[in-house]
Amino acid sequence: MVEMELNKIVIDEKRHDQLIVLKEKDGSRILPIVIGLSEASAIKLKISGFNPPRPLTHDLLHNMIENLESTIDKVVIDKLEENTFHAKLFLKTQSGETKVIDARPSDSIALAVRSRAPIFVEDEVIKQSEVFNKEK
Repeated sequence: MVEMELNKIVIDEKRHDQLIVLKEKDGSRILPIVIGLSEASAIKLKISGFNPPRPLTHDLLHNMIENLESTIDKVVIDKLEENTFHAKLFLKTQSGETKVIDARPSDSIALAVRSRAPIFVEDEVIKQSEVFNKEK
């Protein structure tokens, strides 16, 4: 697994394309992922420091996890299948148990920025993505 960090968010409202770019933390590889507008906005709002008067969906989910005495330990993007990325949220309970939850990468990253959890990508996913992007 490779630790990555959010490098940039591209929102093109005219073309309706939203893209997050993850960059290898101690390297130069990147992983672009197309995401939905609401997820891109949720990530962008959080990293820009915007605090809504009421919790947005990802804030609500983050608050629920914390109120259930768990933490987001990490996010892992673990699969690229039919041009779709798959991710897992790793939660730690108060008792130290790890719970793994299937999730979309966009939602996982929106939660990771709220909890400051690390983002990992399986090396094979990066390799598959490099091949896919070269074919375009």
